[in-house]
Amino acid sequence: MKKKNTVLLSTPYGLWILGFTVIPLLMILYYGLTGRDGALTFENIVLIATEENLKALWLSIRLSLLSTLLCLVIAYPLAMILRNTKFQSNRFMVMLFIMPMWMNSLLRIIAWQNILERKGVLNTLLELLHLPALNIINTPAAIVLGMVYDFLPFMILPLYNTLVKIDENVINAAHDLGANNFYTFTKIIFPLSIPGVISGITMVFVPSLTTFVISDILGGSKVLLIGNIIEQQFQKLNNWHSGSGLSLVLMIFVLISMALVGKYDKGERSAGVW
Repeated sequence: MKKKNTVLLSTPYGLWILGFTVIPLLMILYYGLTGRDGALTFENIVLIATEENLKALWLSIRLSLLSTLLCLVIAYPLAMILRNTKFQSNRFMVMLFIMPMWMNSLLRIIAWQNILERKGVLNTLLELLHLPALNIINTPAAIVLGMVYDFLPFMILPLYNTLVKIDENVINAAHDLGANNFYTFTKIIFPLSIPGVISGITMVFVPSLTTFVISDILGGSKVLLIGNIIEQQFQKLNNWHSGSGLSLVLMIFVLISMALVGKYDKGERSAGVW
């Protein structure tokens, strides 16, 4: 009876995964490996080797890595501060970081577009202060800024959830045994927080690599990432086969990055770091 109830309760989730994950992936796989005549071909995948597509792919990887690194550098101290604050202030500060996620991502990126425009809020303020204007819009720097702003909460939350679970007695024991703050952090706190670091890196790098909205709005037509090229294949050229082929290549890079991160995570666990 219990097994029957479990199957019954899991049925909606199975249907959801089937309809919105498995079937779309199978469609991408079919279109990516076939031509317009329905014949099996690898031409759609080989398109990644063109100069324009390779340039967009490597730029996407570089910006994604930079954005992930910046998110980690910014989020870790913030997560440590959140962990060390009192309970009531803690909940309020966590809420401040979560609140932007309640707003549509597109609206937040458009807001940054208005801030960074040549006649936008930032340059208007700099002009009032008699400082030189900043031409950030439509550059890779603007895209990185948008990625960091949009995905920073996805780095903070897993780090905070991991750090807050570290037993305070372990840290106090290290201090009692003569360990200074630097040694305590490098040998105890950071190794114990590796699961949160791994989770945060995955949650930031993958959407950064596949994004096209942020680069489309903040980069304009001057900066093309691989996500923009795939979006153009589907939306503007109505070429599902080429778009699916490029999507398969991008999916391979995503799987490789997740496998590398997972291997490191597994290696840390087997080494008994925590």
